[in-house]
Amino acid sequence: MATEPTKIRIENLDVKAKNKPESERVITVSYNPPDFSLSKGAQIAEIAIPGLDSPLLQFIRGTNEKLTLKLFFDTTDDGKDVREETKKLYNLVKMDEHTHAVPKCRVSWGKSGKIKGDKSNFEGIVENINQNFTLFKPDGTPIRAEIEITFREYKVLKKNLEKLKSYTRMRVIERGDTLSSIATEEYNDPSEWRKLAEINKITDPRRLTPGEFLEIPPLEE
Repeated sequence: MATEPTKIRIENLDVKAKNKPESERVITVSYNPPDFSLSKGAQIAEIAIPGLDSPLLQFIRGTNEKLTLKLFFDTTDDGKDVREETKKLYNLVKMDEHTHAVPKCRVSWGKSGKIKGDKSNFEGIVENINQNFTLFKPDGTPIRAEIEITFREYKVLKKNLEKLKSYTRMRVIERGDTLSSIATEEYNDPSEWRKLAEINKITDPRRLTPGEFLEIPPLEE
């Protein structure tokens, strides 16, 4: 007896959606995609140092991971409008009237439910969705569609700050930098300039030398 394949699930995690039945907040695709793609990048700055043949490269920050799925929908068996199925996904890129933002989603597939391959499922918001209708009834009703949907990884500020607390980094001082501006970028708190001054033994926080390295300690509880 053949085992029914596990279908991809896309769950709306919006607060208002949690009060709805599973049939309304969980989308189960009819046909699994033959593949999916994950992408992630890093923002790198070039620091020009006079006399060097090439600039120094400084890691600024990572970019959100992206998950792209290509899904297929077909209603030729019952002849109903395929948009009745695709609109559930299409609505995920529209602003929710309660939160005034697009809803946060969780994408899972397989026995473990893990898309990313680590200990978590892919959670994010729909960044982009394209619908392509490829088959129609004589009256023009679409009955077959292909959808390409891209989710952008979403993490709340608290989680990102918790990750930032765990390690010390080095940063190259750029022209125009001040300790308070760096503290704002690194800790989201300009008052943390004192910590930067103390650990880097800076006596005059208003005078920073471009090109020098600055130690960025982890945040404390």
